[in-house]
Amino acid sequence: MASTSSTPSKYDVFISFRGKDIREGFLSHLFDALQRKQINTFLDENLRKGEEISPTLLETIEDSYVSIVVFSQNYADSPWCLDELVKILECKETLGQVVLPIFYHVYPTDVQNLTGNFGEAFAFAKHREELKGYLDKVDKWLDALTEISNLSGWDSRNIK
Repeated sequence: MASTSSTPSKYDVFISFRGKDIREGFLSHLFDALQRKQINTFLDENLRKGEEISPTLLETIEDSYVSIVVFSQNYADSPWCLDELVKILECKETLGQVVLPIFYHVYPTDVQNLTGNFGEAFAFAKHREELKGYLDKVDKWLDALTEISNLSGWDSRNIK
């Protein structure tokens, strides 16, 4: 793959996903398929989880040619995933990173229109007292979801 930035990428692909939804099923198959094609793919399994995205993870996103975002039922429940999504779209804009959305058992319009589980996650987030100081962050998440849902992607319900 040709580099889209002046620094060499460490990874061909970064995958953003909500772990408990898909880690043992879909994700393992996707990861194995990429590995069989000798595509150097990063997963977050070796990073320490925390409230904010670590500098290492931010660098990893920046150091990838492609980001695959797997939207699943509970993706929007994770501030971690939503922070990743914002960073991924920043890299798309500034570094020319390719972003590929996969809608895994969710309707693409649920992401775009914030309906279904995606709407419920933000209806809850907007009313939580502890998020009052983070409404800018919530707005960035909403903008990122809208932007990525306008990209051409794959709907798992239409793949055989």
